[in-house]
Amino acid sequence: MPHQKNPADPSAQPSESADAAEWRRSIELPSERGASRLIMEQLLEQLGIHGWSPSDIFAIHLAAEEAIVNAIVHGNKLDPSKVVQVACVVSPTLARIEVTDEGSGFDPASVPDCRLEDRLEAPNGRGVMLMRTFMTRIEYSPRGNRVLMEKQRSPAEG
Repeated sequence: MPHQKNPADPSAQPSESADAAEWRRSIELPSERGASRLIMEQLLEQLGIHGWSPSDIFAIHLAAEEAIVNAIVHGNKLDPSKVVQVACVVSPTLARIEVTDEGSGFDPASVPDCRLEDRLEAPNGRGVMLMRTFMTRIEYSPRGNRVLMEKQRSPAEG
């Protein structure tokens, strides 16, 4: 089914690639709990439209949600004067999500491994580990206030 452009949503732009149509969306989210809902529903819908498997959709959902919540809570510290930029691209073979906050950033290498015995009860670090586990590629900006995540479509089961 071809993507129908919603005239009320100029940022939802379909584009033609060699593969098939891809969906692109960029949005500014307020730095408040629950703001991820403003993009997640559309992202998940587009993954379904583009034929992604339920397990890949679960992985992308979890990683995107973690990245957005981390940007809002840890990056922008729930500061209402700051926003989180989210840019998504979905095609039949690749999902790409970029999340940028206005915080001072962090060093991803300094996040302790939450699987170590002395960290099993620690409340932080799991999101970064899950993002790394579920996505094909993760890249942080040098400042540490932007994360780019990509997921290659998994081979069909069967």
